[in-house]
Formats: sequence, C-alpha cells, structure tokens
Amino acid sequence: MNYLAHLHLGGQEPQQLLGSLYGDFVKGTFLGNFSTQTAEAIRLHRRIDAFTDSHPLVIRALERFPVTRRRYAGIALDMFFDHCLARDWARYADQPLDVFSQKIYRLLKDEPALPERLAKIAPLIISEDWLGAYRDFSMIGHGLEVISQRLSQPEGLRGAYEELTALYEPLSADFLEFYPLLWQYAQPDSELGKTLPIPLVSV
Repeated sequence: MNYLAHLHLGGQEPQQLLGSLYGDFVKGTFLGNFSTQTAEAIRLHRRIDAFTDSHPLVIRALERFPVTRRRYAGIALDMFFDHCLARDWARYADQPLDVFSQKIYRLLKDEPALPERLAKIAPLIISEDWLGAYRDFSMIGHGLEVISQRLSQPEGLRGAYEELTALYEPLSADFLEFYPLLWQYAQPDSELGKTLPIPLVSV
C-alpha cells in the first residue's frame, strides 16, 4: 500500500500519523529515537506491507499484469490502490479527503525532525497535494514517471500506466475485495475479516 492507505490505517493521533509515513523512510529495527506511538505506527506500517505482499488477493491482482512487468508491478499496484481509496474515500471515512490531507500537511510542516528523505520531499507532498491528487487517475501516470526516473532500470515502469488503464475495472474489484480485509487486519485486537463491509472510520 502507498502513503494514503497507511495514513488511513495507522491510527489518527498525530504521532501515529507521522509514524505511518515514517515506515517508508526509516530502516532497521532500532526505533528508540521515536515516541512509543510513532514507533508502534512504524511497526504497523511494516506489518501492513507484509500482510499485503503475501495476500492471495494481491498476488492475484499482480498476476493480471504481463509477466514482463512482474518485477515492478507492485509499485504500480500500490499507487493504483491509493487511487481507489482516494476515489472512494467517502466509503471508508467520515471526514472529507481534503480536510484529512490538510491535517497531514500541517503535521509535516510543524514537525522539525522528519527523517531525512521525507524532509526532502515533504515540501512537494504539500505543494502538489499528493494525497488529494490520488483521486485523479491521470496523476498515477505522472507519479509512475517520477518514480521510474529513480530506478536503475527506468524502462521497468514504461507502459505501466497504460496497463493500469486496461486493467482498471478488475483491479478496482480487487481493491474493493481486499481493502476491507486489510482494514480489519490493522485494527487493534480485531479478528481478521470479522465485519464486512468495513464501517466508516473517523479521521
């Protein structure tokens, strides 16, 4: 899953929200420099990634891509699933996405000690409204182009947007089936898949 899903799933206290983002920017097991809430949110971020990567529904979604794309299909699918979440945000949250996004941007602006790599891109996240932009499917194409420029083999993502376009309906169905399970998994002390569809989450 990508930034928006982790922020939605990782708890809504300020330190939890920061930790949900930090999971992509903090490596290793030593989290002693962070508050308890932030460290636990980082751990949850990693558990969510592991659950997602190994889930049969996600594996099925990845298998929809051509074999030649499989190495990089996960990147495209992560971004597409965040698009689905942003597109259907009112289905999963009772606060508008724009309001939620601004809350995150204020946290980023006010936090003086962001991880180095996050600190470098935080101004772009804010100025380009990355979280809100996920609603626009065409922005996924732009995002994939930006990511491809950071890869040692940029051609690995070439054509991925066109494949997402062709697979839009089946991948949307995969998201609708998988995300409630992921949401349930992320809840404290919950039984996986106990209640479907998922209820509105106050954010």
